[in-house]
Amino acid sequence: MRSMDTVTTSRTTFLTSRTLTGSTARSMAGELLSTAKACRPRAPLAALFKATGLASMALALAAPATAQSTGGTRLPTFSKETVAATPAPLVAVQATALVRGLKNAWSLTWLPSGEMLVTERGGTLRRISADFKLDPKPIEGVPTVKAAVQAGLFDVVPHPQYASNGWLYLAYAEPSPTDDGEYGTTLIRARLKDGRLVDQEKLFAMGPKSRRGFHLGGRIVFDGKGFLYLTLGDRGEMQRAQAPRDHAGSVIRLHDDGRVPADNPFVGRSDQLPEVFSRGNRNIQGAAIHPGTGELWAHEHGPQGGDELNIIRAGRNYGWPTITYGVNYVTGTKIGEGTAREGLEQPLHVWTPSIGVSGMAFYTANAIPQWKGSLLLGGLSGQSLVRLVMDGERVVREERLLFGEVGRVRDVRVGPDGWVYLLSDAPDGALWRVQPR
Repeated sequence: MRSMDTVTTSRTTFLTSRTLTGSTARSMAGELLSTAKACRPRAPLAALFKATGLASMALALAAPATAQSTGGTRLPTFSKETVAATPAPLVAVQATALVRGLKNAWSLTWLPSGEMLVTERGGTLRRISADFKLDPKPIEGVPTVKAAVQAGLFDVVPHPQYASNGWLYLAYAEPSPTDDGEYGTTLIRARLKDGRLVDQEKLFAMGPKSRRGFHLGGRIVFDGKGFLYLTLGDRGEMQRAQAPRDHAGSVIRLHDDGRVPADNPFVGRSDQLPEVFSRGNRNIQGAAIHPGTGELWAHEHGPQGGDELNIIRAGRNYGWPTITYGVNYVTGTKIGEGTAREGLEQPLHVWTPSIGVSGMAFYTANAIPQWKGSLLLGGLSGQSLVRLVMDGERVVREERLLFGEVGRVRDVRVGPDGWVYLLSDAPDGALWRVQPR
């Protein structure tokens, strides 16, 4: 960690050798404020900004409580600060293992019957009864899944009108039909009949495919308006997230039958792909619709720091790898141009160090009334359930719960009974129920 004196000296030296105006000054002020907040011990910010000649700019950036700064640049909140400022958890909780023996479970959902479906990354779809008995026989008819490193079978989500149409949606890593060793994230829908997936339809296939086993996304979200979203990753080839005719590093928006909506942001443009809704996303493995605004919220993995929470909006570019709050693995060197650039979105919240964000759910149930309105997510490397309290688009409280008690948390769901359910990602993982102590 650099000391405050070092930060002041380096910024002052830069400023005396160069005249800053417009977006450059705003970017430097934002970077300076972020660096100053991260330093320990803290020196008074006013003295620091006075020393660098950016006092008025920095104060304008820092002041608004809504995190919308002068000039339209939002500054994120930072996990280190929200956790440090949060007293003991509002509600003490415990986790109970309901089903064990799940192999690298990835996704959980409920059917109208009360039964549950769980995907295992290796390529199996499992059924759990309403009284939490695991069917020893996997569901048949799952398409061929490439299981390698992070690749495998991902989300399973029923259609909002599943009771009447029977459609299940699955995302998975699909091998190339030419068997050339390449694979990519694919979306299908199918019906479940007599323990088998039937009536399968392929709705989307990521292109181009790759042999790299990293960053495939894989979350499916319905927005209640007839559209679905599929999250993708950059496949470990970071520059692809900014390539205009490449699905990597994007969020896809489709009709429930796979058609491209006419109002997608890039429809009609020859230089873009019409199904792309957002770009510059590194690897999104948690997403949910905000119950009040109807917007898609998502988080993504950062590199060695810089996990992000974002609101995914039409046509926006979330910056990866041009801007990021993370750094290169092992070396800790800078990636891209820094943490901000005009025209690229700032996250709402940043986790540094990374907690390996995965799974996401807004809590709207009544079983734990103190949590109503909270955003819940899991930590893989962080091995915890995280509860965020929001004031609009700003995180005002962050709780780390069940640290180390359930292992790597892959998925977070709110059940029909209002309790919170977790999947632990391990060769001998489990389904857990979270309730107050």
